[in-house]
Amino acid sequence: MNEAAGPVQALVTFVIPCYNSADYLHRAVEPLLRAPDDIEVVLVNDGSTDATPQLIEAYVRDHPERVRAVHRENGGHGAAMDSGIGVARGTYVKVLDSDDWTDPSALADYLRGLRAWIEAGTEPDVVITNYVYENEGLGSSRSVRYGSFIPAGRICTWEDLARPRTGRYLLMHALTYRLEVLRRSGVSFPPHTFYVDNLMAAIPLREVRTLAYLDLDLYRYFIGREDQSVQEKVMLTRIDQQLRVNRLLVQALRSREIDDRRHRRYLLHYATIVCSVSLTLTALAGTEESRRDRRDLLQFVRRTDPKVYRAFRRSPTGILLSVPGRGGEMLVRSSYRIARRYIGFN
Repeated sequence: MNEAAGPVQALVTFVIPCYNSADYLHRAVEPLLRAPDDIEVVLVNDGSTDATPQLIEAYVRDHPERVRAVHRENGGHGAAMDSGIGVARGTYVKVLDSDDWTDPSALADYLRGLRAWIEAGTEPDVVITNYVYENEGLGSSRSVRYGSFIPAGRICTWEDLARPRTGRYLLMHALTYRLEVLRRSGVSFPPHTFYVDNLMAAIPLREVRTLAYLDLDLYRYFIGREDQSVQEKVMLTRIDQQLRVNRLLVQALRSREIDDRRHRRYLLHYATIVCSVSLTLTALAGTEESRRDRRDLLQFVRRTDPKVYRAFRRSPTGILLSVPGRGGEMLVRSSYRIARRYIGFN
C-alpha cells in the first residue's frame, strides 16, 4: 500500500474508491481541487487494470498538499472504503464514488457550514445534504431532499426528526460523518461485495447523537453506465451480495440497543427498506432459487431480530411484498416498473 504525504488534518476528507475509473475520475476529483485548501482527497486504487493508477499518481504529484493515494490489491468497493477511511485525517469523512461528483456552488456552501460548526465547537456527528440523480438514460436530474424529515441549518437530535416517509431514507450519498464517530462505530465492509453502502448508511448512525441538515444539492449521483452495480440487470446477477449485506445489517442493528425512540424508529425504517430491496430483487428474478432466497431471508430476519421483522411486515412495502405465490411476484414486478418509470431510479 502506497500513501502520499498530506496535511495533518483537513476540514473534510473525501474518500474516493477507484476501480478502472480513468475515463471519468476527473469529474469526481477536479471540483474538489478547485475548492478551498481544507479538503483532503484520498484516492484508493482498488487493483485497477487501466490507467487509473497513473492518473492517481499524477494528481498526487500535482497536488501533494491535497491528494493522497492508496494502492491496494482488488478487494471490492467496501475494501477500498475501509482503506480510505483508515488513513483519513479530516474532521469529517465523505465517500464519493469515482463516477459521481460534487456541485461546486453547493460544495462551497457545504464547507462554510462545516467550518462554522467546527470553529464554534458544536460540530454534529453527521451532516446530511441532498443528492441528485443524474440519469443519463432518461436525460433527467432529480433531487432528493430531506426538509420534511429534519429542520435545516441547525444542530438537531433524533427527537427533532419527523417520522420518515415511505421510500424516504438516508443514502450514503447524503451523509458526511465525523471521523471520530465513524471509527467508534466499528463499521467495516466484506471484501468483494457490492451494495455495502447500505452498511455505511446505517451502522455508524447507531453512534450518532447530533445531526444537521444543509439544504444543498451537493452530491451528483450518476446513473447510466451499463456495467453499473445499480443497473437492474446487474443487480439480478448479484442478488447473493445484496442478501449478504442485508443479513450483516440486521445482525449489526441487533447487536446494539438504542434507547431513543425516534433513533430506533429510523434504524428500523432503514432496515425495512433494505429488506424490501432484497425481496423485490428475488421477485424480479422469479426463479426457484430466488424464491428459496426469499424464504431464507425472511426466516433469518425473523430469527435474528423480531423487531426488524415486525417493522418490515407492517410497512407498506412489506405488505406488498408479502402477497404470496406467483401472483405476488407479478404484483411486485408491476409496481416496480411503475415506480421506476415515475421516479427514474435503477
